[in-house]
Amino acid sequence: VQIERLARDLGIAKSGFYWHFEDRQDLIRQLLDYWAHEYTEVLSENPELRDLDPKSRLLRVAEMVQDNDLSRYDRSFRAWAARDAMVARHVDDVLRKRLDYVGQAFAELGFEGDELEMRTRLFVCYHSAETDIYSRVAKKRLRELLHLRVALLTNR
Repeated sequence: VQIERLARDLGIAKSGFYWHFEDRQDLIRQLLDYWAHEYTEVLSENPELRDLDPKSRLLRVAEMVQDNDLSRYDRSFRAWAARDAMVARHVDDVLRKRLDYVGQAFAELGFEGDELEMRTRLFVCYHSAETDIYSRVAKKRLRELLHLRVALLTNR
C-alpha cells in the first residue's frame, strides 16, 4: 500500500490520508481489524446465532457467508499474508477464531478428536474458498449443495 498512490486514486491530498491514519501501518492495522470484524466477528459474536442448536447454527453461518459473500476477500488476505508477517499473524488469528467458533458447534454435536478437527477444517476451508472455485455455479445450486454439505458434516 503506497500512501501517495492511494491518495491520488481517492482524489484526496496526502494530508487527507494523515487526517484519518497515523501512518501506513495504522491503515493496515485498521484494514485488518475491519476485515476481522465485518467478515468473521459479525458471525461469531452474533447473539441470534447463539440461541440456535448447533446444526442450525452451522447451517445459518454457511447461509450468511454465502448470502453476504463474507469470504470474498479471504484469498486476497491469504496472498498478502504470504508476503507480510504482520498480516500473516492477523490472518492466522482470524482463522483461529473461525475454527474455534465452528469447532464449538461440532463439539456440541458430540464430535471429538480427529473427527472434530476434520469436520471443522472442512467447513471453514470450504466456505472460505467456495466462491473462488465455483463462481460460475448457479446460486440455486450453491444453496442446495450448502444444505447437503452441512447435513453431511453434521450427521454421523
